[in-house]
Amino acid sequence: MVLYPVCRSHNNPGNYFVALAAVGYVAAFSGGKYPETRPRSPHVAYSEENALELLSESFATLLKQGIEAARKSGALPEFETPEITVSKPSRPNQGDYATPIAMQLAKSAKANPRQIAQAIAEHIPPAPFLDKVEVAGPGFINFWLAPRWVQEQVETIISEGPDHLGEVDIGRGQKAQVEFVSANPTGPITVGRTRGAVMGDTLANMLEAAGYRVEREYYFNNAGRQMELLGRSLQARYLQLLGRDALVPEDGYHGDYLRWIAAALYAEHGDSLADRDWMYFKEKAEAAIFANIRHTLARLGVYFDVYFNEKSLYDDNSVWEAIEELKKRGYAYEAEGATWFKATEFGLPKDRVIVKSTGEPTYIMPDIAYHVNKLKRGFDLIVDIFGADHQDSYPNVLAGVRALGYDPSPIKVVIHQFVTLVEGGETRRMSTRKGEFVTLDELIDEVGADAVRYFVLARSPESHMEFDLELARKQTNENPVYYIQNAHVRCAGIFRQAKERGVTDDGADVHLLSDPRELALIRKMLELPDVLAHSVRRLEPHHIAFYALDLARMFHPTYEEVRALHSEVPPELQKARLRFYRAAKTVFARLLGLMGMSAPDFM
Repeated sequence: MVLYPVCRSHNNPGNYFVALAAVGYVAAFSGGKYPETRPRSPHVAYSEENALELLSESFATLLKQGIEAARKSGALPEFETPEITVSKPSRPNQGDYATPIAMQLAKSAKANPRQIAQAIAEHIPPAPFLDKVEVAGPGFINFWLAPRWVQEQVETIISEGPDHLGEVDIGRGQKAQVEFVSANPTGPITVGRTRGAVMGDTLANMLEAAGYRVEREYYFNNAGRQMELLGRSLQARYLQLLGRDALVPEDGYHGDYLRWIAAALYAEHGDSLADRDWMYFKEKAEAAIFANIRHTLARLGVYFDVYFNEKSLYDDNSVWEAIEELKKRGYAYEAEGATWFKATEFGLPKDRVIVKSTGEPTYIMPDIAYHVNKLKRGFDLIVDIFGADHQDSYPNVLAGVRALGYDPSPIKVVIHQFVTLVEGGETRRMSTRKGEFVTLDELIDEVGADAVRYFVLARSPESHMEFDLELARKQTNENPVYYIQNAHVRCAGIFRQAKERGVTDDGADVHLLSDPRELALIRKMLELPDVLAHSVRRLEPHHIAFYALDLARMFHPTYEEVRALHSEVPPELQKARLRFYRAAKTVFARLLGLMGMSAPDFM
């Protein structure tokens, strides 16, 4: 059953059927269980056979060997070698990769950086991917890739395929969890939650490609004052349909989505629910809203392995046990009728209330208990994707975990700014309770899931995100989504033409690929493992979006100028270039897949 957006005028009769769909979901989820819908695939161990090189690390290894050989020969004195950084230089004439290590060693080696660089360069061992080494400027060491090796990577790219290309063995089979979205079931998923959804899912994809066994988790709360307000709000909407004089609580939920759920309940039950209490309506609202949330995220290609309910931390006494343990360890005290956590003992600016004078724990305590639960489940890496509203709270949670005797170092927190929609220079503010919001469903309807994912991803987490609706709608090269996907489309088109002409790339000799533009694009494609590794180590998935656009900017001019099927291109070179474009198609498919986007063959 499909549940469509629920954020339009309540006068729309189509919403009556939307509400009926919601009732179907109410029945399906009335037991409070949210079955797994994300397909699980077995973890595949990383294999170095036919794998792309992580070139920065390969050159770092050569440098270490060169430094050690120079020491043994007496060309360099003994010193402690710092971490070696190898990166892409800004200009092509500076090589394919470069390092400033000689300048870093100048003080400890007590020598001129250029002399150090020369000594290292002379002792670099040969490698199949290395063409030449040069010393430049004050002591940079520049490397050039061997053209023949670069050509041969076309076959490596194709053999790895779009499902495994660029995999790196950072995780080494360790268990990782990524928690993201985690919106409570009080209303549809809004645009404001979109950034966490896209970042979290993309990062999970990348962690899997980096050798981790990943679980995606959604944490929600279906208890407390907010849920009572939700139940009373739906109850009021239902009673209004019966002609009763019922008002939605002032601080309740006023969105039209509750009108439609109420209409569905009335369609199914008539007036027989008139005497039901707010708890009944809370359960119906929760089930319908959560079903809508799940469906909306599925439209974006986001699924979860685990749905974790905050209420369970109270049911199994985890919260209360954590409070008692903090007291026992001397990190909690009573003051002003409340219980306080000694956050200042852990370098934080002030202590925090963890149990109010009413006896109710504050939000910090279940969060602390939840993260202890995560650690007990044996995750080697725990990634929390939070909005900017968590900036001040998460350090207290980590301090609480430490106070309970657990090591919080596996827990990594990624904070992102929220998303605002921009059209014609105007933005829309969003509030779930007031009903003034744009749903993620509406945004997907407007620009498509692929555009939503790319536009949200292509910003660093700390930057504010203004989603340009006008640009996202464009089917031109101005739109980065169109531009990247069109590279895949063009590659697919070449093979349709080749099939019509009876030309194949079987038995192609990739050593015929000698055009500088071909070789430059292959070199760019070979950066994928490094981009993936950099993104995973820094937990910054936006780098993959930047890289995809940069690759597309190199691809399109090459496609225009380096023809595969032109009549003047010799048959053997045609085969080689078809092979070249097959590799490019593989890389774009892989990038789009990592970003959770489609790789179309037609546009």
